[in-house]
Amino acid sequence: MTAPIFATLGCRLNAYETEAMKELAAAAGVEGAVVVNTCAVTAEAVRKAKQEIRRLARENPGAAIIVTGCAAQTEPETFAGMAEVTKVIGNTEKMQAETWHSLRAPDLIGVTERVQVDDIMSVKETAGHLIDGFGRHRAYVQVQNGCDHRCTFCIIPYGRGNSRSVPAGVVVEQIKRLVDKGFNEVVLTGVDLTSWGADLPAQPRLGDLVMRILRLVPDLARLRISSIDSIEADEALMGAIATEPRLMPHLHLSLQAGDDLILKRMKRRHLRDDAIRFCEEAVRLRPDMVFGADIIAGFPTETEEMFQQSLKLVEECGLTFLHVFPFSPRKGTPAARMPQVKGPLIKDRAARLRAAGDAALARHLAAQVGVEHRVLMEGPRMGRTGQFTEVLFGADQPEGQIVQAVIRGFGAGKLRA
Repeated sequence: MTAPIFATLGCRLNAYETEAMKELAAAAGVEGAVVVNTCAVTAEAVRKAKQEIRRLARENPGAAIIVTGCAAQTEPETFAGMAEVTKVIGNTEKMQAETWHSLRAPDLIGVTERVQVDDIMSVKETAGHLIDGFGRHRAYVQVQNGCDHRCTFCIIPYGRGNSRSVPAGVVVEQIKRLVDKGFNEVVLTGVDLTSWGADLPAQPRLGDLVMRILRLVPDLARLRISSIDSIEADEALMGAIATEPRLMPHLHLSLQAGDDLILKRMKRRHLRDDAIRFCEEAVRLRPDMVFGADIIAGFPTETEEMFQQSLKLVEECGLTFLHVFPFSPRKGTPAARMPQVKGPLIKDRAARLRAAGDAALARHLAAQVGVEHRVLMEGPRMGRTGQFTEVLFGADQPEGQIVQAVIRGFGAGKLRA
């Protein structure tokens, strides 16, 4: 028999959890299965999950197909109805050792209970299974899961449940182990990272966690924060941005739109001026700070004038790395019931946003020529600056190490050293 095959769709947190599932499956002795960890962020993501399941079933005839992840959590019957699928397990169940013991080959023969998905909203704690190292060059540490907010376009809280935080002491101990194993960079991940701590005693904030990590793990070379909600950035986090060179100067912001009325219809908690103010303040505190951002094109009721407000936000916030999402309605969300923008218009607006993002990235790359950067090597000839910009080298460098490099040029969205 062979080790299970794992396929991951969607976010970095899903990828982290796939690594944890590999450990759980190995410890339980699961063999010969195919596990698909799905994403539900858009209708397109669910379609791709079905496509991937069918492909893997064709390539692995006779193998048990186990489907999990956010799409499995939100639409279990959809996947249970697929002839290729043997078992559907929820986001809580996939992180539990007993689940994987029940998925050993003999137990899957003639399985009758095809769906094992409980109410995610009843979960009060993060999964206790932590992995010591994901990725060869930087390590990802899950410090939070779930979301208490209910943006009108988003299905993710129904796939991930309410916000739960990993206690700071547990996080610090894991990062110490990772540093001892030779990792030079750690990335804090979560579904709604800036809500970290709200469910813990004394209700600490994300900035408190960041400062505690940097204080208690002095040998950690680089700490990076994944996507944040800028309106929730606390005083300690802004202090860390201003004073801690080991905190990397790159923040990915959940902005979603640049028009106030659209932001209200999305049920976001910030307005466009809040986003602009945050970016201006972060750059004032840390002049080399750069921003990535998620922006949705063609949200229901969006007019051309409203779209222009999003387009202008690229320059007004100084965005460098744009993730553009053409709006697609998710069944069960309020936005799916709002007046929809026509498909060709959505496609056109997404293309214009991406063009603005490409131009912004080109400006950033041009500004780096002649600048010396510390680059974490992800391969023999590719690494990333503290600003998360890719750098290509003409000669081999030591993988996993941080090297000094002067930028000589750029092209195709990357710097050249």
